[in-house]
Amino acid sequence: MTPKISIITVVYNGGTLLEKTILSVLSQTYSNIEYIIVDGKSTDNTLAIVEKYKSKIAKVISEKDSGLYHAMDKGLKLATGDYVWFMNCGDQINDEKTVEKIFAEKIAADIFYSDTALIDEEGLFLSLLSEVSHNKAPDPLTPKSMSRGMAVCHQSFIVKRSIAPPFELRYKISADIDWVIKCLKKSTVNYKLPFCLSKFLVGGISSQNRWTAVKERFVMYNHHFGLVKNLYNHIFVVGRVVKKMFK
Repeated sequence: MTPKISIITVVYNGGTLLEKTILSVLSQTYSNIEYIIVDGKSTDNTLAIVEKYKSKIAKVISEKDSGLYHAMDKGLKLATGDYVWFMNCGDQINDEKTVEKIFAEKIAADIFYSDTALIDEEGLFLSLLSEVSHNKAPDPLTPKSMSRGMAVCHQSFIVKRSIAPPFELRYKISADIDWVIKCLKKSTVNYKLPFCLSKFLVGGISSQNRWTAVKERFVMYNHHFGLVKNLYNHIFVVGRVVKKMFK
């Protein structure tokens, strides 16, 4: 029996970007997909776009929430698939055969992950994430891999629903990092796919609120890795940034 995958899109006033995300899901050649859209009570044309494709979407809710991760948590609670995958508004599945290729591997993995393609708002390819940042999607991927930053994007991170925890809502910008670490702590088999899973739209709340993100991550990394290790890793990251500035 083919695994069922729940793909979840969270959106708020994303009418200019949502359709590309929806089409990247609905065009998949793999059939056992549960598609869920969680809307934060949008006031633009978002719901009109959703209505256009509603017959092909398993579940749609539109109600106010307290932020991105609250909405993602709602999607997680609605999911019934063997695996869950967040593909939020503006992001896209890499190509129409991506999900089919994942399960063609016939690997009994707790987590599938990969590198990520970066795109602009026109959908044009910019680069691989591994080429321009520390997000190298290492193999093997472990909780320790995340101790110096987001080693893999959640858009290219598919996890068994049975080990996926709720989001820690006290983190307003970095709860996805915390969630990935928690998933990795519960997983046994993490399999790096030899192809990109997603196209990630450059930008986002963490890039717009960097100082808040830094403070949140410091607290979060203390919790997961301890103060001494956290301080050491922050010194390492600062040194890496300074070195890059003077290259």
